[in-house]
Amino acid sequence: MPLWRCLWRRSAGRKRPVELRLNVTRRCSSVQGEVRVRFAPSPTGFLHLGGLRTALYNYIFAKKYGGSFILRLEDTDQSRLVPGAAESIEDMLEWAGVPPDESPRRGGPVGPYMQSQRLDLYGQTARQLVESHHAYYCFCSSQRLDLLKKEALRTGQTPRYDNRCRHLQAGQIREKLSRAVPHVIRFRLDAGVESFQDLIFGRSHHEVAQVEGDPVVIKADGFPTYHLANIVDDHYMRISHVLRGSEWLISTSKHLLMYRALGWQPPTFAHLPLLMNKDGTKLSKRQGDIFIQSFQRDGVLPEALLDITTHCGSGFNTNRIGRQMDNLIAEFNPSKITTHSALLDLEKLPEFNRIHLRHRIEDEEQCQLLVADLQGRIQRSCTAEIRDERVLHADYIRRVLHLRKGHISSLKELLSPAYSYLWVRPSVSSQQVAALTTEAQHIASLVLKLMAERDGELAVDGLGKDLKTLAKQARDTKYGDVMKLLRLALSGLQQGPSVAEMMVSLGPAEIRHRLQKLSQLSEAG
Repeated sequence: MPLWRCLWRRSAGRKRPVELRLNVTRRCSSVQGEVRVRFAPSPTGFLHLGGLRTALYNYIFAKKYGGSFILRLEDTDQSRLVPGAAESIEDMLEWAGVPPDESPRRGGPVGPYMQSQRLDLYGQTARQLVESHHAYYCFCSSQRLDLLKKEALRTGQTPRYDNRCRHLQAGQIREKLSRAVPHVIRFRLDAGVESFQDLIFGRSHHEVAQVEGDPVVIKADGFPTYHLANIVDDHYMRISHVLRGSEWLISTSKHLLMYRALGWQPPTFAHLPLLMNKDGTKLSKRQGDIFIQSFQRDGVLPEALLDITTHCGSGFNTNRIGRQMDNLIAEFNPSKITTHSALLDLEKLPEFNRIHLRHRIEDEEQCQLLVADLQGRIQRSCTAEIRDERVLHADYIRRVLHLRKGHISSLKELLSPAYSYLWVRPSVSSQQVAALTTEAQHIASLVLKLMAERDGELAVDGLGKDLKTLAKQARDTKYGDVMKLLRLALSGLQQGPSVAEMMVSLGPAEIRHRLQKLSQLSEAG
C-alpha cells in the first residue's frame, strides 16, 4: 500500500511542501512491509482531548494502511501515577471508537504493554550501552545537581549536567559500585547527530550534545526514563511509524543517537502539530472540560468529539462536519498534515453533536439504543411525576426523537424544563387561560372534533394547516392567541416546538386528556 510523504523544498527563500507519492516496501522497522503504530500515554492523569487526538491519528493511520494500533502505558514514573487512570485511558479509547488492537487489557504478541512490567528489558539494554561505552554510571548526588542548576540560573544559562562522571576511571567505578553508592545510568551524547526526515516537519536536525548534558536513562530506583524506555519498546514492539506531538521533535535527535548506539533501525517519525484553544493558548489539563470522561458525562457523542478534533486540524482530503470513522479513514491523507497548530473551538461542539445525534436517530439500530438510554433517564428524573406510563413506551420515545432530530444536541435536552411536557402533564391555571381568551372551551371542542375526524392519524404538516383553518372558527380570538392557548394547554409553556409537533408527539389520547382539562378550567373560570 503506497504511503504519502511530505518533503520540503526551498524556493524563493521559503519552505514549501512538495508531495511525493512513495511506494514504501521497507518500513523503518524490523518488520518488512507491516505498519505498526502506537499511542503511549502515561497514566499520571486521565485521557484528555490532546491525547485522544494523537491516538486518533495513529488509529486512522493504522487502519488506512492495514496495520495495527497498539496502546502502551508508560508507567515508569511511579511517584506520579493516578489510581484508576490506566484502566480509564483504555475505557475512554474504546468509548471513543478508537480501540487498540494490542493493549494491557487485550494482550498481544509483544507484551507486556505496561512499562513497569518490562524493567528487565530496560536494564539489559542499559547494561549493553554501558558495556559498549555509550553510557556510564553517574554517582552525582541530588545536592550537587541542585547546585549545578542554581549556578546555571544565577549566570543566566540553561541548566544542564556537566558530564562529570563521564570521566571516572574503571577502578573508581568499581569501588563506588562495591560500596553500593546510589547511582543512575546516563547516555553519552556525542556530537555528529544525523538529520532525519520527519513526515510532517521535513528535514530536521538538533545538535543536542551542544545544548544538553548527558541524559539519565536508568534512574536510581532502577526504572528507566522516557528516553530509553520508549525506544526500547518501539524496537521490540516492532513499531514502524511514530506519530506523536510536535513537542517531542527536538528529542528525536537524542533518540536517534540511542538507536545508532544500539545498532537498531529507527522507525519513521511524524510529529503532529499541537491541539490548541481557539485563541492559540495551550490546552491545559487544568481545564476540567478537556478530559474525555467529562464529555462522556455531558452526553457528547464520541463521533462528534472525533469529528471536531479532526475538523479543526489537517490531514484530510475534505473538511466537513458530520464525518464518521469510515469517512475519516477514507479521507485521511498524511501529506495534507500541516505544521500549523490546530485551533479547537469547543463552542461549536453542540453543533457537531446535533448533526451526529441526527445520524444516530436515523439509524434504526442506533435509535433503539437511544430509546433505551432515554427511557432510563426519564425513569430516573421523572418517575414520581409521570401520570401515564405510555410515555415510557419505546414507540412514543422513538416518535419524539424523530420529531426533534436536527433540533436537539443531546438527549439531556429532552429532560430539561423545555421538554418536560413530553413526560409530565403540565399544571395550568384558569387565570392563565382567561388571560388569553374567553373561548377556551369552544376552541378545545373544535380541536377534539378535529381529532375525531382524523381518527388518530396525525402528521405535522397536515395538522398545521388544519389548525390554521380551525382558528378561523373562533369568534373573538386571533390565530396567535389560539396557538398560545393550545400551547399552554398541551405544554404549560409559552415557547417550544410548533403546536402541531407537540400534538403529534403527545398522540391522540394524551391530547384529548389535556384539552378536556382545558375545557374544565374554562368552565371553572
